[in-house]
Amino acid sequence: MNIQMQRKLIFRNSKLSSSLLFVISFIVAMLLTACGSDDQNGSQNEAAQIVHSVEAVQAKTGSLPLVERLTGVVRAKNQVEIYPQINAVVTEVYVKDGNIVKKGDPLVKLRDVEFQEQLKQAKASHQIALAQQKQAEAQLNRLQLELQRSKTLAEKELISDSELEEIVTRTVSAEADLDLAIARVVQTQASIDEREETLSRTIVRAPVSGSIGNRNAEIGMRVNTNNRLFTMGELGNLEVEVVLTDIMLNYIKTGQRTEIFADIIPGGKIDSKLSRISPFLNPVAHSTEAEIDVKNPEGKLNPGMFVTVDIFYGESEQATLIPLSALYENPQTGNRGVYVSSEKINMELKKGGSADNPISLTDPVQFEFRRVDIIARGRMEVAVKGIEKDEWVITLGQNLLGGETGMARVNPLNWERVEELQNLQSQDILKDIMKKPKEETENSNQNKISN
Repeated sequence: MNIQMQRKLIFRNSKLSSSLLFVISFIVAMLLTACGSDDQNGSQNEAAQIVHSVEAVQAKTGSLPLVERLTGVVRAKNQVEIYPQINAVVTEVYVKDGNIVKKGDPLVKLRDVEFQEQLKQAKASHQIALAQQKQAEAQLNRLQLELQRSKTLAEKELISDSELEEIVTRTVSAEADLDLAIARVVQTQASIDEREETLSRTIVRAPVSGSIGNRNAEIGMRVNTNNRLFTMGELGNLEVEVVLTDIMLNYIKTGQRTEIFADIIPGGKIDSKLSRISPFLNPVAHSTEAEIDVKNPEGKLNPGMFVTVDIFYGESEQATLIPLSALYENPQTGNRGVYVSSEKINMELKKGGSADNPISLTDPVQFEFRRVDIIARGRMEVAVKGIEKDEWVITLGQNLLGGETGMARVNPLNWERVEELQNLQSQDILKDIMKKPKEETENSNQNKISN
């Protein structure tokens, strides 16, 4: 077989192999496509049969409290900062942070040696002034007697007029000397009083009754009138300060009901009334301060704490109320509204759960996405138009439906439970916000250590 024939044979065999390979590949592709189509159809059918579970509550009719939510700062009643009134060295400190004192109790003793000496000098000067006063009084009495005799002699023409005038002049001068001596006595007595007052300031006393904090006084340190020694105030009675804008003053008034919230408060909140509003506004910020008197019998609140304050200033018109968590904004369309169902849902299903399955769900219920108009917004609920009383609204799981309509099994809730869940969600969000900077700080410290 020559070379040309061999090339033709190889070419023919290669064409056969390529054709066979193409046919085999085509058959495999068809089989895979068929299998894939079956799997896709099966998945679609299975997805179509899935009914998600949601939580829902019945809408109700009522008026919504109008609330202004603000951030407040806790201050002690009669909270004051203690400063010394003289410059001296601290020799004794009688109290520590947390001590409770009464008005007038000693807090700090300052060195008083130089003030004692100054008082002695003032008293000595006063004694000298008293002696000079006595001398002036004696001199005046002698001259007054001499003047009386001279007048008698002058009436009998036994002395000349010039001699009488001399006696009168000397008497007037003696009266002036006595007045000057008396003034010196008064002056030296005032100096004694001043020195005694200065000496008394070497004992720093509590101006009010209350608790001691922010101690900044140590034995041996020299203090002046600019050095704060303590902060003190009455912790059993507190004040919560909030800032009001000039617009808020149109509807917020003294005497309105307030609620103060903090995790540390037993029960979570304190009910009180708005006690005072300052009539003087900041000319730059156009704001003023308001104060709320708060009892603190258990001592849970401390000055300097931040708290949340709700001020109730009225009520909205009668409307349909739904929980705030029922509002849903579709991330794909941007439409905002509520998933609503008019079907009847039995609340008694909640009692049929077990320890392993405490939540009992309804049969599938039809929901529709409905746009609403918000009339007023509260802390936990909103007043809307577009929903009827007793219709059910989804409060959790709206994203599982996603479209304009959908079927879902319902875990029916009452309003108290929904508000409790919303409050827990708010607390969790706050904890997450507070936790993030802490984690970032810890990670930064770890990176510094590793570097």
